[in-house]
Amino acid sequence: MKFQRGRGREEPEINLIPMIDVLLVIIIFLMLTTTYSKFSGLEINLPTADVSKQNEQPNEIDVAVTAGGQILINKSPLAATDVNAISAALQQAAGGRNDPVIVINADAKATHQSVVDVMQAAQSAGYPHISFATQSAN
Repeated sequence: MKFQRGRGREEPEINLIPMIDVLLVIIIFLMLTTTYSKFSGLEINLPTADVSKQNEQPNEIDVAVTAGGQILINKSPLAATDVNAISAALQQAAGGRNDPVIVINADAKATHQSVVDVMQAAQSAGYPHISFATQSAN
């Protein structure tokens, strides 16, 4: 028995357009209020060496930087410590060797600028291969 003849059954419907509008407003709000933090520093993890000392290669130039800022190339001290003097000394120490490896032995208390000067001098002399000597952790 149907008591409601004239009425048809209405199907419930979900209107998606207002829901999409609300989600877009929320996304825009979150994008505008979010702060992006940029860190200006770099995280540097220094390596440790656990291998025994290797024999010196004939194509290496040993550069030592002392705590006082003095620079020694192949155990010979330099009179001047500017970039041009270091570059000239590196070229003289290389002689006629092709593409030598510059090995930097810097004291732990040496200034960062003196190590950067050695690296800049090696670059200006045309020697791109630079290595840093490490000390075993023992």
